Amino acid sequence: MSSTLTAGVTRAGESEGGIVWNILGQTYRPVAHTESCFAFDTLFPPGTFVPPHIHATQEEFIRVLEGEFELLLDGSPASARAGDLIRLPRGQSHGIFNKSNAPVRALFWVTPARSLHTLFTRIHNVPDPAEVVRIAAEHEVEFLNP
Repeated sequence: MSSTLTAGVTRAGESEGGIVWNILGQTYRPVAHTESCFAFDTLFPPGTFVPPHIHATQEEFIRVLEGEFELLLDGSPASARAGDLIRLPRGQSHGIFNKSNAPVRALFWVTPARSLHTLFTRIHNVPDPAEVVRIAAEHEVEFLNP
């Protein structure tokens, strides 16, 4: 991670350092990472989701590129489709679900970056959701009880 952003282009389908994470069936590719922000491309196959959780120290944004997400925003249902921007304030619970029959592609970014990049490195290919939740708590992401 750099403390300052460098000018350049991350090409479509590429990632920083060729990194591709598999996180509980979803694909994440880091595309920019500094102390102040972290951006990553995602692919959510049908039926995949991120359960309700809270980033106490980060603002999060999601630009839906293809498909449609169902959301739970601070306990209220919402949806977002291609072209929409989802805004997630720090400290507010949110869950992200692909309940459709098609994949959803989106660009996520958080500010500040904190240790989210490290979290994704640690949970890459971890098959046990309970272990993902345990590790996430060590990186300022709190999953809520169902």
